[in-house]
Amino acid sequence: MPLQINSELGNVFITDHVISVLAGSAAMDCYGLVGMASRKQLKDGIAELLGRDNLSRGVEVHRENDYLHIDLYIIVSYGTKISEVAHNIQSKVKYVMNEVLGVKVDVVNIFVQGVRVSR
Repeated sequence: MPLQINSELGNVFITDHVISVLAGSAAMDCYGLVGMASRKQLKDGIAELLGRDNLSRGVEVHRENDYLHIDLYIIVSYGTKISEVAHNIQSKVKYVMNEVLGVKVDVVNIFVQGVRVSR
């Protein structure tokens, strides 16, 4: 069910796919992130690194009342502090969702699927 935003000019409907692409793009701007990982697919214990065209595959969006719950599946850069990378991503995603969509994000869960050497 799309997110509905009412204004004096009419209604705007935003699908979960748009929300997930926006969240994935916001996360990709953060330092220490190599890329998004597929949330379902682990091959031989190795997470599949997704390209920029597949950002929404590494994001799950859940809605409870007027709040969003976003799950991000990521691969971090080797040598970075994982907790700092995760905190930066959480802050950035919450900020972007509030500024761009005007929607409050209650929870941003980070699932680190792997560590890679960034190039």
